[in-house]
Amino acid sequence: MASSSAALNPTLLHNNKGSLPPFSTRRHGFLNFPSNPTASFSKRSLNCERRFCGVGVVKASATTVELEVARDRTAGDEGRRVLRVGLICGGPSAERGISLNSARSVLDHIQGDDLHVSAYYIDCNLKPYAISSAQVYSNTPADFDFKLESLAQGFESLSDFVEHLATSVDIVFPVIHGRFGEDGGIQELLEKSNIPFVGTQSNECRKAFDKYDASSELDKQGFVTVPSFLIRGSESEETELSTWFVKNNIDVEQGKVVVKPTRAGSSIGVTVAYGVTDSLTKANAIISEGIDDKVIVEIFLEGGREFTTIVLDVGSGSDCQPVALLPTEVELLSNGSVDSSEKDIIFNYRRKYLPTQQVAYHTPPHFPEDVITNIREGASLLFQRLGLRDFARIDGWFLPPSAHAAYLTGNKFGRSESGTIVFTDINLISGMEQTSFLFQQASKVGFSHSNILRTVIQHACLRFPDVRQASPSPRKESSQTNKASRKHQNPRKVFVIFGGDTSERQVSLMSGTNVWLNLQSFDDLEVIPCLLAPSNGYSSNMDSDETNSGVSSRIVWSLPYSVVLRHTTEEVLDACIEAIEPVRAALTSRLRSQVMDDILEGLKKHDWFRGFDISDDLPKKYSLDQWIKQAKQDGATVFIAVHGGIGEDGTLQSLLEAEGVPYTGPGVAASKTCMDKVATSVALEHLTAEGVLTITKDVRKKEDLLKMQPVEIWKELTSKLRSKTLCVKPARDGCSTGVARLCCVGDLEVYIKALENCLPRIQPNSLSKAHGMIEMPIPPPKLLIFEPFVETDEITFSSQLSSGNAHELLWKGNSRWVEITVGVIGKRGSMRSLTPSVTVKENGDILSLEEKFQGGTGINLTPPPLSIISNEALEKCKNRIELIANTLRLEGFSRIDAFVNVDSGEVLIIEVNTVPGMTPSTVLIHQALANQPPMYPHRFFRSLLDFGSERYL
Repeated sequence: MASSSAALNPTLLHNNKGSLPPFSTRRHGFLNFPSNPTASFSKRSLNCERRFCGVGVVKASATTVELEVARDRTAGDEGRRVLRVGLICGGPSAERGISLNSARSVLDHIQGDDLHVSAYYIDCNLKPYAISSAQVYSNTPADFDFKLESLAQGFESLSDFVEHLATSVDIVFPVIHGRFGEDGGIQELLEKSNIPFVGTQSNECRKAFDKYDASSELDKQGFVTVPSFLIRGSESEETELSTWFVKNNIDVEQGKVVVKPTRAGSSIGVTVAYGVTDSLTKANAIISEGIDDKVIVEIFLEGGREFTTIVLDVGSGSDCQPVALLPTEVELLSNGSVDSSEKDIIFNYRRKYLPTQQVAYHTPPHFPEDVITNIREGASLLFQRLGLRDFARIDGWFLPPSAHAAYLTGNKFGRSESGTIVFTDINLISGMEQTSFLFQQASKVGFSHSNILRTVIQHACLRFPDVRQASPSPRKESSQTNKASRKHQNPRKVFVIFGGDTSERQVSLMSGTNVWLNLQSFDDLEVIPCLLAPSNGYSSNMDSDETNSGVSSRIVWSLPYSVVLRHTTEEVLDACIEAIEPVRAALTSRLRSQVMDDILEGLKKHDWFRGFDISDDLPKKYSLDQWIKQAKQDGATVFIAVHGGIGEDGTLQSLLEAEGVPYTGPGVAASKTCMDKVATSVALEHLTAEGVLTITKDVRKKEDLLKMQPVEIWKELTSKLRSKTLCVKPARDGCSTGVARLCCVGDLEVYIKALENCLPRIQPNSLSKAHGMIEMPIPPPKLLIFEPFVETDEITFSSQLSSGNAHELLWKGNSRWVEITVGVIGKRGSMRSLTPSVTVKENGDILSLEEKFQGGTGINLTPPPLSIISNEALEKCKNRIELIANTLRLEGFSRIDAFVNVDSGEVLIIEVNTVPGMTPSTVLIHQALANQPPMYPHRFFRSLLDFGSERYL
């Protein structure tokens, strides 16, 4: 979403025939929300086609929020009582955004006729709330932290909260990562009130969560451990640490070590240090920042290869029978895709939770087979000896003989002729995002998302006789799972296509995966995920004549379930190729059978386990032309989730139309127009009198920018555009890619250098004004647009205000313009606007790809607070958005980014995205949930599909 600086001056607008309202002086105001917010929290209404329902919601009124608790009722032929699950997320850890992502994923996959979910959130101050399931679909806790008091049922204390749980749920599923979730905090609270819960008991959590204590316990239990030193911030530690360095043959001045908090989860605060002084400096920084008051220094495992494995308990009641799934190797890539400023490559928070080419995952690992077997045996043994329950994730390292790990002494478990295995981290509540290790590894051995989660819950119920009989039966999923379970004998086929080779291909993968998983919940659909593989040099920046040549020979892969669950399109492609490589395929099949046999040995004792529901299919390779003909033959509708490139410029749409294959989203002409930002402005410039404004643009060729002196270019641009601060963006690429704010000629030089050197990204704060990571199009765009940077009103969060409220927003309303994003849906000529969202930027002035699409990042206010924009101005804004959509002949769905004047509702268009982001936390979901009646993700995506299917009717 491109912003720009120069407080919206009439001279900056293209063909502006009217005058803008005068700008008010800068002021501050606290944001007030509507007294009746029921629009966002109406009770969920589900279509009967869907196989599951019954989500716990919070109904809001002007004065209170009442939790609707599921009543006991008979479900299904077996006459079992509905199981009431309390899903708790949030917490004080920096991982609370990931916790929200996990809760969203769990909610999507466990709800059913036989299982009722009530959602709860604990804020950073440990205040508990009953929240609606709609809030679980927020992008980040910051989206609703400040309005919890008005939109959720707050509890006066944790004691009151537990008292409520005791009467309202049968079992609790905690998905709080880090502190209070994995350190035994929430578990102890539940234990004191005898409330059943999923996962390990409090005492065992405390021991396993503390990395130093856990390492000591593993050493006692006979496992190989990494030498470590504990720092608590005392002055005497420098001498002691120096002694430790010498003892372990590490150079005191420059020896490489890892410094990390002992109790902050698996990624927070982890860093590399050199020598004693640097180690102490970084350790004290962790302590002073309040991350933890205990820090450990560990030997850096040079030459080691990292892995992680999920362990599933398949025993009966208190009888622990752990089975490790197929481990995943975490390969950290130090090739050209990693910025040279990163001196050390470690699996940090960013690499774990954001899509990046700096990490590759291999399940099973590229280790010797005996090492994989030993990892599984060791992880299972560790799980049992530490008294863990239900499931956990265990991380570690494999050091081949070439690593020369002489510091790992003793004849302990983990040593073999093939190398040494070291277990380093225990994650008691593993991340449960859609493509997390839990689901990657579970799908490899026959579990769908729903089946593995329900199996974990079922197992937890076994420990509590009072809820055992209330446990649900695992739900069978459609398409790519057990097809015999479908109620519809002739399901309609849907091909969901994603990938491509633009800089938004990773977002495309997230979008396609989310659409695929949501549409699977319908019995009458068979949904097949498909990867549009990268081409050899194709780019949306090429001329149309070039793009039409050879596009039909592009490769498309039809994907099995487990192959989809990857973080990058490159990983998916590698997995496709690996799956059909005979030697690798044979190894995977053999290991898969071993794990499935181990699981069945335990679960066959339980009548609720109905078996595995993911088959071991192989990916299929097509040319794009063959794939389209297959779609025609199957009578399929194509759901397009390819962002940018041929997915958004009309090329794919044209090829599908030629074969009469229905597809989602706008048609060929509208797609071409909206992909070209200049063409979009030209198509709308006649609407000025209607309150739709466009920005003056200057289009430059990349080759001209490389030839001229930056100082001359800057002089020309600032003079022509009448602005001292500019916004630059590719003329024909997706939103956010290559978009930057330029404040001086030095910034322009940095940007041009990135174009010249084909850099994949501009690192944070490389320009004169603070900013986040700027992803660049590869190859660089041939045409670039320069326009004035529009300065919008700043919206910030304040945690401690004079009013005494814990969470409020502070609005600096001087320009009277704010940035919005809004979805439009419907048929051509009758598109309607969803509720707009005001966007809040956390880093710099341009929303990054992460802030837009990655859960746990970015902030959106949906609906906009009344203190920012009145209902009257908002309605005018929505009317103008609909005018824009219908003028551009949009259909199906699209997203429009714009600036809106909060007084008049006038709209200044930024861009139109005909294949908008459809990730689990996309703002379109928030807006659909604010609809009347609310549209939950499965219904929202089904509506978009149906619009496409009706294209030729």
